[in-house]
Amino acid sequence: MELKEVANLILQHNNFDILTHNYPDGDCIGSAFALAHALKQLGKNARVITTDRQKKFEFIFSRYEESEFDCEYVISADVADEKLLGANRKKYEGRIDLCIDHHKSNRVDAPNKYVDENSAAAGEIIYELIPLLGAEYTKDISDCLYTAISTDTGCFRYTNTTSRTMRIAADLIDLGCDSAYINKVMFESKSKARVELEKEILEKMIFCADDKCAIIYTTKEMTDGLSDDETEGIASIPRQIEGVKMGITVREKEKDYKISVRTNDDVDACEFCRQFGGGGHTAASGCTLNGDLNSVLNTLIEAAEMFI
Repeated sequence: MELKEVANLILQHNNFDILTHNYPDGDCIGSAFALAHALKQLGKNARVITTDRQKKFEFIFSRYEESEFDCEYVISADVADEKLLGANRKKYEGRIDLCIDHHKSNRVDAPNKYVDENSAAAGEIIYELIPLLGAEYTKDISDCLYTAISTDTGCFRYTNTTSRTMRIAADLIDLGCDSAYINKVMFESKSKARVELEKEILEKMIFCADDKCAIIYTTKEMTDGLSDDETEGIASIPRQIEGVKMGITVREKEKDYKISVRTNDDVDACEFCRQFGGGGHTAASGCTLNGDLNSVLNTLIEAAEMFI
């Protein structure tokens, strides 16, 4: 689809549910709420359906007031697979009317899809969609989109950052987004509990594949009492080490382990995760593994040894 077709399709409807993936990040939250603000500006009804409400995104949640209505059209934002809908999967699987995403591994089964893998974030797509809808950029929308784009590019440090990304960010600053506040909240603030977690993670870090791969992990015991805010972003830790081409983060969940892979140089994180049924981007992807911690770690170590 062309983006203009997406806009025309949206304009034919009035009542929207906008879906996010489980453990929603800044791009997912920012893109969904930016679109919701734009639709509301046009006199339509829209609500963001998410699985949790992280404290650091409160400035986004608190500025949007939802109303009661019967949904007639479902849009997913930054959702690469319906399996990632979490607690909302049962209700919405097979019901997505329009998928807007930037993951090249997108597997959402929807009659209408707009997937631009050249966009650094879904927020870049929403930025270009808003004027096509006939909506105007407001401060709330600009804050949402800056949050989306800055977080998915690691504050413009990751390899997915393009000149287009920087131009959009500059435009959002000109439009009044509070970039300094967002940068501080997203990238510079840590609780004491988070610092203690990082200390434990570093002590238990595993190196393999001739030190070209570093693996960190958290168990439920390690993160007990911590909020999602305090565990967000740990996947960037192993990739920061000199000589490491692939950083793997293993997080114990209720029934399985969530795997986040971040890569440097020419190592394809998406290809690595595909062998486990996952996917994502070339430099940032994920998957899920079952079993006990030792078996999961051994599986990843063996795979990394073969892959790098």
